[in-house]
Amino acid sequence: MTVERTELSPGYSIARLLRGGWQLAGGHGEIEQPRAIADMRAFLDAGVTTFDCADIYTGVEAMIGEFRATLPPSDRARLQVHTKFVPDWSDLPRVDFNYVERIIDRSLLRLKAERLDLVQFHWWNYDIPGQVETALHLRELQLRGKIHNIGGTNFDTPSTAAMIEAGVPLVSMQVQYSLLDRRPAGLLAGLAADSGLRFLCYGTVAGGFLSSRWLGQPAPEEKLANRSLVKYRLIIEEFGGWDSFQALLRLLDGIARKHGVSITAVATRWVLDQPHVAGAIVGARYAEHLPDNLAIFRFALDDDDRAAIDALLARCPGPGGDTYTLERDRDGPHGRIMKYDLNKE
Repeated sequence: MTVERTELSPGYSIARLLRGGWQLAGGHGEIEQPRAIADMRAFLDAGVTTFDCADIYTGVEAMIGEFRATLPPSDRARLQVHTKFVPDWSDLPRVDFNYVERIIDRSLLRLKAERLDLVQFHWWNYDIPGQVETALHLRELQLRGKIHNIGGTNFDTPSTAAMIEAGVPLVSMQVQYSLLDRRPAGLLAGLAADSGLRFLCYGTVAGGFLSSRWLGQPAPEEKLANRSLVKYRLIIEEFGGWDSFQALLRLLDGIARKHGVSITAVATRWVLDQPHVAGAIVGARYAEHLPDNLAIFRFALDDDDRAAIDALLARCPGPGGDTYTLERDRDGPHGRIMKYDLNKE
């Protein structure tokens, strides 16, 4: 089974299934680091050569760097690591070129890399000026050879456009995109059509909610196991509530059975088939679900599948507004669960 690839920038081809690193940060349970590092090899050998992490995912850059150090030169050359640059909310007024370079140098050191393949930039608070200037600092570090590609994460359309217009060569925007949350298909898709921007998508299976585990189950009443589930439970409410979510799962289950795959595979395949989508980021602590992840490359949704999905989605529009707007409201339910100061040394 061949993992699909796509060219994100001239001469830079990535796997369309990316191995996500958020679950390795420890917020989803205890991590067996030796096992997690050893299991990275299974992803690389399967053709999932593109890993996603962040400066604010505690310990994850260092784990990937440790894995990189175990690889012979030929495999090290195949491994691509996308990280993020997310200055803390409290630091935003003080971000200057030296601040940016210090964090980028720290990522290079942790990842044991000579150049960062893709740096994805985020700015928490639009009321604090400096996001365009900071993106231009990243551009300067790109010109100096420390960064190969520059992307963004969770910017809305006007802010993304402002960076592009200032001369920042954004190749991608990492966005939450799933059957439950289709906000990137709105305004940001129009900008992508004009600029060539591509989407790298997280949340494609809503933290595991889009799976057979939840099919036919009542809405959870007990405290959810981690912040990811809390986050996507809120998205389910925006989608139309638990009954609408169960209707979606029943539809996906029928499609999955027809193709001999899982509900998660159908949900991920749907995202990969959307305009401007370069890849889907699948979170994983270990490699136990890798065969199911790879199943997205051995089937295709047909016209009947797409028509049935479209009909249901027409009744359940999901969250409204631009990308990440709900989450930027610190007083709202989506914003209250966020952590804003994770980049301290």
